[in-house]
Amino acid sequence: MMMDEDVEQASLLSFNDSRPRAFPSMRSKTYSPLIFRILRRLNVRVLSIILLICFGAIFFMGASTSPIILFVFTVCIISFLLSLYLTKWVLAKDEGPPEMVQISDAIRDGAEGFFRTQYSTISKMAILLAFVILCIYLFRSLTPQQEAAGLGRAMSAYITVAAFLLGALCSGIAGYVGMWVSVRANVRVSSAARRSAREALQIAVRAGGFSALVVVGMAVIGIAILYSTFYVLLGVGDSPGSMSVNDLPLLLVGYGFGASFVALFAQLGGGIYTKGADVGADLVGKVEQGIPEDDPRNPAVIADLVGDNVGDCAARGADLFESIAAEIISAMILGGTMAKKCKIEDPSGFILFPLVVHSFDLVISSIGILSIKGTRNASVKSPVEDPMAVLQKGYSLTIILAVLTFGASTRWLLYTEQAPSAWFSFALCGLVGIITAYAFVWISKYYTDYKHEPVRTLALASSTGHGTNIIAGVSLGLESTALPVLVISVAIISAYWLGNTSGLVDENGIPTGGLFGTAVATMGMLSTAAYVLTMDMFGPIADNAGGIVEMSQQPESVREITDLLDAVGNTTKATTKGFAIGSAALASFLLFSAYMDEVSAFASVSFKEVDIAIPEVFVGGLLGSMLIFLFSAWACAAVGRTAQEVVNEVRRQFIERPGIMEYKEKPDYSRCVAIVASAALREMIKPGALAIASPIVVGLVFRILGYYTGQPLLGAKVVASMLMFATVCGILMALFLNTAGGAWDNAKKYIETGALGGKGSEAHKAAVTGDTVGDPFKDTAGPSIHVLIKMLATITLVMAPVFL
Repeated sequence: MMMDEDVEQASLLSFNDSRPRAFPSMRSKTYSPLIFRILRRLNVRVLSIILLICFGAIFFMGASTSPIILFVFTVCIISFLLSLYLTKWVLAKDEGPPEMVQISDAIRDGAEGFFRTQYSTISKMAILLAFVILCIYLFRSLTPQQEAAGLGRAMSAYITVAAFLLGALCSGIAGYVGMWVSVRANVRVSSAARRSAREALQIAVRAGGFSALVVVGMAVIGIAILYSTFYVLLGVGDSPGSMSVNDLPLLLVGYGFGASFVALFAQLGGGIYTKGADVGADLVGKVEQGIPEDDPRNPAVIADLVGDNVGDCAARGADLFESIAAEIISAMILGGTMAKKCKIEDPSGFILFPLVVHSFDLVISSIGILSIKGTRNASVKSPVEDPMAVLQKGYSLTIILAVLTFGASTRWLLYTEQAPSAWFSFALCGLVGIITAYAFVWISKYYTDYKHEPVRTLALASSTGHGTNIIAGVSLGLESTALPVLVISVAIISAYWLGNTSGLVDENGIPTGGLFGTAVATMGMLSTAAYVLTMDMFGPIADNAGGIVEMSQQPESVREITDLLDAVGNTTKATTKGFAIGSAALASFLLFSAYMDEVSAFASVSFKEVDIAIPEVFVGGLLGSMLIFLFSAWACAAVGRTAQEVVNEVRRQFIERPGIMEYKEKPDYSRCVAIVASAALREMIKPGALAIASPIVVGLVFRILGYYTGQPLLGAKVVASMLMFATVCGILMALFLNTAGGAWDNAKKYIETGALGGKGSEAHKAAVTGDTVGDPFKDTAGPSIHVLIKMLATITLVMAPVFL
């Protein structure tokens, strides 16, 4: 018996000794974007002068626009400097032994190679769409306000296209930043786990914090720069013939559409990549061969670890970037509309309020991130704390600071002589949003954390077979939609009522603050977005760290620490998705209202209601609901097809190289990476094209039908109905997919802790089946629907004149 163990250990050592050839680089040289290569070649003095000129131009435009914009610029630049400090701190940590570094290099090469190819494809599609938008805007009508201000069709077209391309570029950078830090932090977390759980947690949180601060900061400063540039170039002011500041936010809608466009394809491509690899690796590795997760003998394991970075980090960075951008723009439009109706003398406070809220978000989230400390003495082995409790403390601190800064922001910017107490009503709206965010995080945690009853019940169902596991998971996902919908409903009605009773009225004495109250609640919900994104980024970094530990054959005690971090990471990813869909629901309501305001402005006719009793309008609603189901089906099917290719390849390698299981032959990792990369790029096009084309085609068809049947605005009404139904259906579908997938994953993790027979038991095999079903739910279709429902809203805002 001892002899067999010695032989196996010797085989294992020989496999590890040949590690440098086990993880071939996916490319001959490392990749960095062109802009970074150019910057690296510049002389330091030249670069400093360029940066000073850029900062000078930004601050000059800010000073010419408003002191509020200056404040926003200052906070964003300070947050970027802090993010650089966090990066330097993380990169200063050691990478561990050579075998860890080689695995990390293979993951980094695979992630950066896929990112380069994926974003090259997305950029080509973005340029094509920008050309289409330019052509449409050159022949569309203008609003009376734009005509009065002398804004011609050509200028309007160029402004919208420039905003679209800037939004797309910033969204792409946000995705790159998320991926860049995760592929460098993963090995450092693995190395830290050999010393203490708390140090590993701190590194993962600070790496996620760097990405979060850059993503939120870029969303805010991008819109602020666009706003101030348009303000200066178009000569916005009170003089006759100049554009009113109230109408300026409508010119920003292209930015939101560009961000949504890139985020949708990033989420689809990344989601198909990561889950195609994950499902394929699990089905053959765990179920058929009975080897552990992230075992180095599994040919698909590197592709799976690469997928965590391109699917969870890069895609989620782009997702939250576009969430914040869409919410800021819609709130600015509604703020400008309300200020115009109420004839408020200085409307800049109401318009720029969202930018200030997110500037404070950067400040308070930074404090929350820095509040998570490492152990003072790493040599002293302290009992392992629950990482979720540590993250929750940081979140609670951020929430308290959010309440204080939000109240201060409303008093500073929303105080007006016409309604002296209005600012307090809006502060309460913000409080409603903050409470909603906390409630969403708690509900998601309850349904997906294995400390709570739902996941344990799901794990118990695994003990009676694969079928009962699937039934229990589907029913849990369906049930999990109830509480969030009730919370959203209460939040929307409460915020609308508080806004309506704020005392702000139009010239006829009718209350007008309701919609802006809902906008403020949405801002309240997203007022801790940077910290929530930090918790989200923590998940894939911890997951990757666990994979590196397993592949490099570290001691079991180290794997226990990374397993604990990974299980918490699953919960934080699920809570972030809950948070994202809640904010998407509120933001979509705002964008829907902004769309109706825009149609009113272009048509010069009041457009406040959509009557679903009109057959064509009802059909628009049906089409919107169908779009969500068809899109989800195509996204899940794409993962299924990709996983089939991976399963066939992994099985082939196990058959043709029988020595893999005895550590005598090395798997061909790069083959699986190539398969999932090409499949993801191919499969993301169809559902993405469906999402973009559907509202445009429906709007144009019903516009023509309306013209011949004498129904003006029919195209706009049908698109409004489509948008409304797609939003409602999308919220429910995303909640179901995200929660069911997260619960299946953590039910498997719960059994792997030793419950119900532990790893290798029949219950574990059933749980793995549930997990593979849940993978495309929670990491491909579900998150893509967040982006889809906001992209439908931003595309209708950009294309609104076409439907009239």
